[in-house]
Amino acid sequence: MIILIDYGVGNLYSVAKAASFVGGDVKISRSIDDLKRAEKIILPGVGAFGDCMKNLSATGLIPALKQEISNGKKILGICVGLQILFAGSDESSGVDGLKIFGGRVKKIRAGDLKIPHMGWNCVTFGGSKLFAGLSGAPYFYFVHSYHALSEDKKIIAATTDYGEKITAAVEFENIFATQFHPEKSGDVGLQVLKNFVEL
Repeated sequence: MIILIDYGVGNLYSVAKAASFVGGDVKISRSIDDLKRAEKIILPGVGAFGDCMKNLSATGLIPALKQEISNGKKILGICVGLQILFAGSDESSGVDGLKIFGGRVKKIRAGDLKIPHMGWNCVTFGGSKLFAGLSGAPYFYFVHSYHALSEDKKIIAATTDYGEKITAAVEFENIFATQFHPEKSGDVGLQVLKNFVEL
């Protein structure tokens, strides 16, 4: 079973539908017992960093979530679900993230390009398990104004360019996350979700 964490943010039903379509046994839940029983976890996120952390904290799930990640349970963060894995964000000063990774989330230095970064961008990736079966520089769908600057560059699994080089995905042991929305990214997004479901 894959638990899609319901904390009042994110495209829960579109993510659940897409992950189910590629073979996932998905349950939307905010139950600690479900979290502990799950084989995998999906952590969505839409909106402001601070709001996401406030809502997630209100569920009481944070200690159990961090414990399950520490125990090696596989997790996929999506959009702000990637960002809150880091220590904090300039979007919400004074709000701590989950601190799974060191580094902060910074506003995109886009130059003359529009913010938020909204639309399709090609993504460059290395040997990440999330991108198995894909080649070239496929296009994924993004909606964001901030991106994660990791202290450990080795966890950066994919990048895109939008005024500057942007972290598009991270991977470290059992932890996976994408800044783009795989559930909105057509066949290539479904392949990413399928890869996570089959890990």
